[in-house]
Amino acid sequence: MNKICFIILIFALASCKNETKSTSKEETQTEVIKDSLIFPGEKHFKSIRQITHGGDNAEAYWSFDDKQLVFQSNFSKWNVGCDQMFLMNLNDTFDSVAPPMVSTGKGRTTCSYFLPDNKHIIYASTHLADENCPETPLRKNGKYIWPVYDSFDIFVADLEGNIVKQLTHEKGYDAEPTVSPKGDKIVFTSTRSGDLELYTMNLDGTDVTQITDELGYDGGAFFSPDGTKIIFRSSRPKTEQEIKEYEELLAEGLVEPTDMELYICNADGSDLRQLTDLGNANWSPFFHPSGKKILFSSNFEAERGFPFNLYLIDIDGKNLERVTHSKTFDAFPVFSNDGKYLAFSSNRNNGGGRDTNLFIAEWED
Repeated sequence: MNKICFIILIFALASCKNETKSTSKEETQTEVIKDSLIFPGEKHFKSIRQITHGGDNAEAYWSFDDKQLVFQSNFSKWNVGCDQMFLMNLNDTFDSVAPPMVSTGKGRTTCSYFLPDNKHIIYASTHLADENCPETPLRKNGKYIWPVYDSFDIFVADLEGNIVKQLTHEKGYDAEPTVSPKGDKIVFTSTRSGDLELYTMNLDGTDVTQITDELGYDGGAFFSPDGTKIIFRSSRPKTEQEIKEYEELLAEGLVEPTDMELYICNADGSDLRQLTDLGNANWSPFFHPSGKKILFSSNFEAERGFPFNLYLIDIDGKNLERVTHSKTFDAFPVFSNDGKYLAFSSNRNNGGGRDTNLFIAEWED
């Protein structure tokens, strides 16, 4: 589901150094600005490049050959009223020129992901129910919330934006699909059971299997590099009051995303266990290329809901390491398949405004 509204509410890239040479004052200032994209202490970033320059941009996912990415944006200058899907090549940046749209431009879309052929993507959309952007409630009883639109279904589209197949047809929310690196399965979140649970299915939509069954929002799931494990976020309510509030919100198509921990399981749902116990919101997890660590976003060190930063943790829950040192927001980290690059969303270098832009960092362990 879309989390960009949550980003805004919660808290109110080539950076390659030139070889030593004589430079003008203007060139020196430009180099300083580029280098400032990497904050002190961000030792895993060898270089960084800003991709977008305005709007709210998030969830950039790599093609299987690492040559392209697909991402969602609501940037008004690109003639969209709410989140739509856009395509980019690895070396693209977008300032004055808009990227090609690969969704219909109708309804609201979220969570696109490449299929193994690198010629098609999957994403969730509300366009069958209404071609207009749905209303986006942002607060309920003074608390931050995410909408869970029951009009979301999952579709397959080519890179020209033509929908070629509808994968889900059940009543209720079907969204947040991602594809196994093995190229055989999709994991997604659905309310078809009455709760927000994880399911897997084949690439053609067959063999739908429920893999979680505990009360709470299970979502934002990703496979490990070898396809054997799944990492996801969950809001597991425990007390009678927490359960009551969760169920009442869900009945209205809403969830409160401010208290979430990470869980890990086998690809079939077995051996499920809680990975983090940090408090606040721990979310947008993604496997490190080694398969032995998880990179995720969290505000567990924050006192007032922000900042959000990226952290690494071993899959046994040990060796927590802070990766980014932002004073605002870093999230949605996604490694390229070859492990050389990290795409993520950040509020850095936005002039103190609310724009959330995409960045690609050259990663080093």
